[in-house]
Amino acid sequence: MSLRDRILRLRAAEQGSAVIEFAVAAPVLLLLLIGIYDMAHRAYLTAILHGAVEEAARQDGLESADNAKADAYVEAMVKRVAPGADVKFKRLSYYDFADLKRAETWNDKNANGRCDNGEAYTDENRNGKWDADIGTENESGGNDVVLYTATVTYTPVFIVPFMPNSTSQRTLTASTVHKNQPYELQAKYGSDAGTCS
Repeated sequence: MSLRDRILRLRAAEQGSAVIEFAVAAPVLLLLLIGIYDMAHRAYLTAILHGAVEEAARQDGLESADNAKADAYVEAMVKRVAPGADVKFKRLSYYDFADLKRAETWNDKNANGRCDNGEAYTDENRNGKWDADIGTENESGGNDVVLYTATVTYTPVFIVPFMPNSTSQRTLTASTVHKNQPYELQAKYGSDAGTCS
């Protein structure tokens, strides 16, 4: 049998064609599956985080609330889905819902949106300096409005090839606002004056 006859027979042969087709399709299929698993894991972790933050905030608004216990609950829920995750918490307390993310009042003489150049301000949160956000950290009382935020940093379970940031740390954040029960008289804002440098 000549070389030409062998080549013609090889061209006509159909055995093994499925293996070749699978070899072409398999990488694309695997990449698609890994990508879907990665997106599903992220969506599930996001849902768990938001649900845990909401539940912890509800418990946190009671007089008998324990911030450490609420934080531990959120961390335990997150670590069920992302075992090596780093979870950080922040609470900002306000007098009213209208005060959320509000700056302390000041006389903005130069109209630049910042408290500087000796402009006078009112130290409403009593910390001795002007703040762009009036919220006080980790000091809430009865009837206060609290912005509770949890930030999760984790390494993805599924590494998706050819995708940017697929191996780096990812960060998710969940926040909720709740009003504490009126278990004590609410402290008013301060009225001391100060000047910005």
